Amino acid sequence: MVEINLKDYYYWCITDEFVEVSDEVAAELRAGKRYEAAYRRRMKRNKVNSLDAGDHVERAVCVFEPSPELCLVLMDQYQRLCCALNALPDAQGRRIEAHYLLGLSVQEIAEKECVTCRAVQASIKRGLKAMRKYF
Repeated sequence: MVEINLKDYYYWCITDEFVEVSDEVAAELRAGKRYEAAYRRRMKRNKVNSLDAGDHVERAVCVFEPSPELCLVLMDQYQRLCCALNALPDAQGRRIEAHYLLGLSVQEIAEKECVTCRAVQASIKRGLKAMRKYF
């Protein structure tokens, strides 16, 4: 039998209270205390902050709900961008769409269309210039 101080293991005990417990129980209490200390060290090292710190903080971080005004502004911008892209010649529009919207590199576009990389770059540059004028 081992005598332990409950104040060391339970935060709500504010005075010293000594209790005799079996060796197995004392070993489990010490292991739990070591585990909690290691957890706190890991959190401090990794600088992890809980998202449950305030009222609905986690929800605000995870969910983005745009306002109706923002939806209208984004829809208008998208519509203007589509019109500007459609106003370009076919080659420029196709290359800008492939590069910026589909994420293809200039070299991939050049290989796909059997032209030089320089021609694709120049076409994209001229297309962007024309789109700026459109806006």
